[in-house]
Amino acid sequence: MKDSVKQLRGALLLMLAALIWGTAFVAQSVGMDHIGPFTFNSVRNFIASVALIPVILFLRRRQDPAKAAGAAENYRKTLWIGGIFCGIALTVASSLQQIGIQYTSVGKAGFLTALYIVIVPIFGLLLKKRVPAAVWISVVIAAVGTYLLSIKEDFTIGTGDLYVILCAVVFSVHILLVDRFSPHVSGVELSSIQFLTVGVLSGIVALIFEVPDLKSILLSMGPILYTALLSSGVAYTLQIIGQKDTPPAVASLVMSLESVFAALSGWLVLKQSLEGKELLGCVLVFTAVLLAQIPFDALREKNLLKKPR
Repeated sequence: MKDSVKQLRGALLLMLAALIWGTAFVAQSVGMDHIGPFTFNSVRNFIASVALIPVILFLRRRQDPAKAAGAAENYRKTLWIGGIFCGIALTVASSLQQIGIQYTSVGKAGFLTALYIVIVPIFGLLLKKRVPAAVWISVVIAAVGTYLLSIKEDFTIGTGDLYVILCAVVFSVHILLVDRFSPHVSGVELSSIQFLTVGVLSGIVALIFEVPDLKSILLSMGPILYTALLSSGVAYTLQIIGQKDTPPAVASLVMSLESVFAALSGWLVLKQSLEGKELLGCVLVFTAVLLAQIPFDALREKNLLKKPR
């Protein structure tokens, strides 16, 4: 029962992360009116990393000093290795997404990014992770729902589409890396180090291929702060904390709600109406997420225990 409660809490945290990400697509697009994608990602992630430092200091004050000192060396090693690897994956994925958004529609980018809901279970099989049949069914339902929700034009693979498809592949790797390291370290500390890594790597690329300047950065500061503090600082930290108690295949399904929240926020904030097929897409994605949360194995075991011998 405790495991079910933890998984539900993790799923709710991941759903909140998806809500924030879903409303951030517009900010990511508008933010590149004055600066390039690597400059945007670098500044955004530096701010996100620094913003988490007060939270880290507060949480450290609540730790048992003796317990913390005993495992300090191994903990720091795992934390930095995990943070750097997660940061490298996030750098590649977010850069591909930022570049792709320049050449494709936000709706199509949302659908293609959500392809990680299909890719994660496939990668999980390669890593010998068991994926329940209910999750595979949920993956199919969610993929169909996301397609109905996001695609408004003919499906063609253009330059921007290809970038975002590659982004979905790397995001899948990032989800599996978070699943590997998050149970062993502080989620907030891991998140801060991965953002620092993204900031450094994106900054290096920006200095080589772009011409970042303070005036242009200040003109884009609104979208930068939104994505830094909410989309990066809050949402990715929620992802790391939520994935501690959520299997990666289920986590990817919950996070695919990003596309649903993107459509709903456009309807509520920008007064963009939803067509019948888009509403059906919302229903299918929510159904898929709910189906993935049902503990069929636990219920089956419970029923077997009740059977007379």
